Amino acid sequence: MCGITGCWEWGWNGGVQEREALVRRMAATLAHRGPDDEGSWADPDAGVALGHRRLAILDLSHEGHQPMHSPDGRYVLVFNGEIYNFRPLRDRLARQGHAFRGHCDTEVMLAAFCEWGLVPALERLTGMFAFALWDRRQQRLHLGRDRAGEKPLYYGWLGGVFAFGSELKALQAHPRWGAGINRRALALLTRYGYIPAPFCIYEGLCKLPAGCLLTLKEADIRNRQAPAPQPYWCAREVAQAGAAEPFAGSVEAAREQLRALLLESVGRQMVADVALGAFLSGGVDSSLVVALMQKQSTRPIKTFSIGFDQAAWNEAPFARRVARHLGTDHTELYVQPRELEEVIPRLPSIYDEPLADPSQVPTLLLCRLARQQVKVSLSGDGGDELFGGYAHYRRVQSLWRLFGAIPASVRGRLARRLQAIAGAGLAAGSRLAPLRRSLGRVSNLAGLLPSTSDRVLFEHFVSPNRHPEAWLQDGSRGQADSDWPTGWEELPGLLQRMTYTDFAAYLPDDILVKVDRAAMSVSLETRIPLLDHQVIEFAFRLPVSFKQRRGQGKWLLRQLLEEHVPRALINRPKQGFAAPIAVWLRGPLRDWAEHLLEEPRLREEGFFDPTGVREKWREHLSARRDWSAGLWHVLIFQAWLEHQRADRVQTRASAALAA
Repeated sequence: MCGITGCWEWGWNGGVQEREALVRRMAATLAHRGPDDEGSWADPDAGVALGHRRLAILDLSHEGHQPMHSPDGRYVLVFNGEIYNFRPLRDRLARQGHAFRGHCDTEVMLAAFCEWGLVPALERLTGMFAFALWDRRQQRLHLGRDRAGEKPLYYGWLGGVFAFGSELKALQAHPRWGAGINRRALALLTRYGYIPAPFCIYEGLCKLPAGCLLTLKEADIRNRQAPAPQPYWCAREVAQAGAAEPFAGSVEAAREQLRALLLESVGRQMVADVALGAFLSGGVDSSLVVALMQKQSTRPIKTFSIGFDQAAWNEAPFARRVARHLGTDHTELYVQPRELEEVIPRLPSIYDEPLADPSQVPTLLLCRLARQQVKVSLSGDGGDELFGGYAHYRRVQSLWRLFGAIPASVRGRLARRLQAIAGAGLAAGSRLAPLRRSLGRVSNLAGLLPSTSDRVLFEHFVSPNRHPEAWLQDGSRGQADSDWPTGWEELPGLLQRMTYTDFAAYLPDDILVKVDRAAMSVSLETRIPLLDHQVIEFAFRLPVSFKQRRGQGKWLLRQLLEEHVPRALINRPKQGFAAPIAVWLRGPLRDWAEHLLEEPRLREEGFFDPTGVREKWREHLSARRDWSAGLWHVLIFQAWLEHQRADRVQTRASAALAA
C-alpha cells in the first residue's frame, strides 16, 4: 500500500523543479502510508504533477519506484494498493510481447492499461487500489478506485487547481487550500457516524465512489468543472443480477464453490515479500480467514487480538481458543486507560476526515500491535454485509413482520402513548432507576413504530443517532437525510435490500475507512479476502436460506468454518468489534470530553446546539440516559475541529518563519 497525490493547473507558469517540490510536500504528509520510498514527476507543458509514497510489499527493489512510466512513454501511473492476480496477468502479457524489468504488480497494471485499455484492464484486475493515470497522448487524467472501496481517494478544486490525494492531508498541503466546513456532511456525520461518499467534510471536495472512474480533460480544467464519476463495476447491478439469477445448486454445491473461491482469495492475498499475519476476533469471519491461511501455510500464522476488562465487549478469550485450536502464533493486548489517554488525542490526525465509529479505538490499537511483528495483516471484514451477519438484519425483519400487521394509524397512536410513558419514567430520576433500561427500550420502540416502510425502519437501525436535528444548530438541521445507494425497491427481499445497502454505503465509508486509516497510520497493509470481487458476486447470488437459518446469519460461512473449528468455539451471539464508549465517557475520557463540550466553545463555533448537548452530557454522566452514540459523534467532530485549527496556526507560523 502507498499514498498518492497530485494536481493539475491550467495556465501553470513554473518550472518542473518547482512543481515537483510542491507534490513532494503534498506527498510528505502521506509518509505514514509509504515510508519506504518517495517519488514525484511533473509535465511542464500540461501543468500536471504526480506524487507518491511507497510501502514496499512486493519487489522491494527500486524497480517498484513510482511514478512509473510505460515503456512507450504514453502513461504515467501512481498507484496505491495490491493487484492479487498480477502473476497470471504478467504471464499473459509477457506472451503478448511485454517485457518487465522487475516483479511488482504496479508494472503489470501499467502494462495491462497499455495492452487492453483502461476499462478492459480494470475488469481483469483482482485487487484493492486507488490510482491516478496521466495519458500524455490524449492529455487526460484518470482517477480510479477498486470495486469495494478498500483504498481511498479524495479530489476537488482548490481555487483554479484540481487536486487529489489518498488523504485530505495531502490536499491541505497545497498553497491554494482554503476549504470551509460542509454543513450537509456534518449533518450526515451526526446521524450515521460517518460521511457517505461522495460527500466530504470540506466544501468543494469529494470522495471518489467505489468502483468508479473519473476522467478529466483539458477543457474540464480550464472550465473548473469536473465531470461525474462513471462506474466500471456497479454493486447495484451485481445485487440485482444476483437476485434475478440466483444460485440454483444444492447447499453442498454452494459450499464447494465458496470454499474454492475463498481458498483462492486467501492464497493470493498471502503473497508478500515481507512478514504477514492476521487479525483474529474469534468470530466467524476472521476465524475462517485464519483457518484458510493456516491450511495453506507451512508455519504457524501470526494472529492478533484486542481485549477489554469489560466482559460484554471482550472477545479476546474466544480468539485465544480459536488460535489454540488452529495452532497459530497468537498475541493479544488488553486495553488499559493509559492506551486510551494516548490514542484518543491522535484520532483527529489519523482520521483527517472525522469518523465516529467507536471501534476505531481498538482497531488502531490492534493495528499497532500487529505492526510490531508483521507488515501485512489479513482481516475478516465484509462477511456481515455479504452473508447477512448483523443482528439488526434479523431485528428489522421481525419488527417489520409485526408492524405490517398493525394499521399505521394505530401504530402512530401507540408510539405517542409509549413515548409519553417512557419520557415520564426517565424524567422521574432515581425513583425509577431499576427500570431505566426497560424504559429506554420502550422509548426506542416508540421511535420505531411510526416507520412508514421497511426502508425507513432499516434507516433507524443504521442511524446510531436517529435525531441529529436535536444536536445541531439551525444552520445544519434538515440536511441529515442520506442519498442512499439507489436500488432498494428493485431488490425482492428485505435481507437482500439491507445487505446491499450496507455493502454499498456502510462498508466503504465506515468500516473500510476505519481499517485503512488505522493500519496506514502505523504503515501496516491490510488485506480483505472476503472482498475479492468474485466472492462478492457469488455472495449476492446466494438465496436467503443459505445466509440465514435458525435465527443465525452467515449460515454458509459457518458451515465452512466448522470444517476447521468445532462448533462449540464459534456458536455464540455476535458481539462485533465494539468499544465500551458509554463507560469510558463516564470514566477515563470524562475530562477530555468535558473540555470539548464546554458550552462557550460550542456557542462560539456554531455547529452544535450548546443547550441540548450540555443537557445530554449531564444526563449521560448521571447514567439517567445512555447518550454515548450521539455524544461520540459530537466529540469526534469537536476534536477534529480543534486539531484542524491548531494545524492551521502551526502551518501559518511555519510559513512566516520560512519567509
